[in-house]
Amino acid sequence: MMNRRALIGAATGILGLASSAGRIAAAASSAIDPSASGWFAKRHLPIGLQLYTVGDEARKNIDATLARVAKIGYRTVELAGYHGQSVQALRAAGNRHGLKFTSIHVGATGRPGEPGLDQDLPKLAADLHALGVTDVVMPMFPTPDRFGGPKEGEGFVPYMQRVTAGLTRDDWQRTADLLNDRGGKLRAEGLRLGYHNHNQEFAPLGNTTGFDLLLSGTSADAVSFEIDVGWVAAAGVDPVALLKRHGRRFQLMHVKDIKPSTKSNFALQQDPTEVGSGKLPWPTLLPAAFNAGVRKFYVEQEPPFSMDRFAAIEKSLAFLKAFDDGVVKL
Repeated sequence: MMNRRALIGAATGILGLASSAGRIAAAASSAIDPSASGWFAKRHLPIGLQLYTVGDEARKNIDATLARVAKIGYRTVELAGYHGQSVQALRAAGNRHGLKFTSIHVGATGRPGEPGLDQDLPKLAADLHALGVTDVVMPMFPTPDRFGGPKEGEGFVPYMQRVTAGLTRDDWQRTADLLNDRGGKLRAEGLRLGYHNHNQEFAPLGNTTGFDLLLSGTSADAVSFEIDVGWVAAAGVDPVALLKRHGRRFQLMHVKDIKPSTKSNFALQQDPTEVGSGKLPWPTLLPAAFNAGVRKFYVEQEPPFSMDRFAAIEKSLAFLKAFDDGVVKL
């Protein structure tokens, strides 16, 4: 099976304590400080960055990349695997620049130098604890072996269209089973497993969708979800309604925007833009996410970019810092 990064690159007492700590932290983050400035600041929520957004820069020079990310103003980072680095090198670079790694994307299948959910989970958990992360997110469903890779002359988008059209209920159930199994095992190691959506999950499958099958087929105790609102919108689905409908299954969020020119589809297509420059309804979307229980927010943007990637993440951060209950005070 293949994951997205490969394609496009792509203990009961302890648990009780962790659960109590989580409830305390959630309660604290819900307290609004009227003296703080900005929607995120009032709720004591850091604005994070999914490091995938800066492309190959992290793999080329992790220290310089994290230095730029920190200088822009980010303090928390969600990793997309190890970015070609050792766990020790990643942690050291993060420490040097005052960055916390709070979440990481780990594919269903590992690759040389990169983690996978098919690996020795206690060893994986030890490495992730060394990094400081608490959330592990599977970034995409595993592609069933029967599809193989792209055929000769077949581009990535046509390939994904073929895969999405051929996915069955059994395929989605196998993904749900995998999430339940790995989620339970990682929970025993003090980590939370989540699933990150794209837009393929929302393709109609009879009277349901892959996303609905993942929600109904996974245990809320073992599996959470990271909502990528840009991909939800690219599928023609209202992310606000989705958050309200499924409540606290969502714990993390990719803060992503898309242009109005994006046509609804289920094959990894969108017209991306910086947060606040597109069509996403942030005055209703951010409160809906918070009310649903999301406490980890990460800026992410897909290519192509209309400006330098670091300029793009700076623009997105400036918008979010200035956002205050529906008003942008730039």
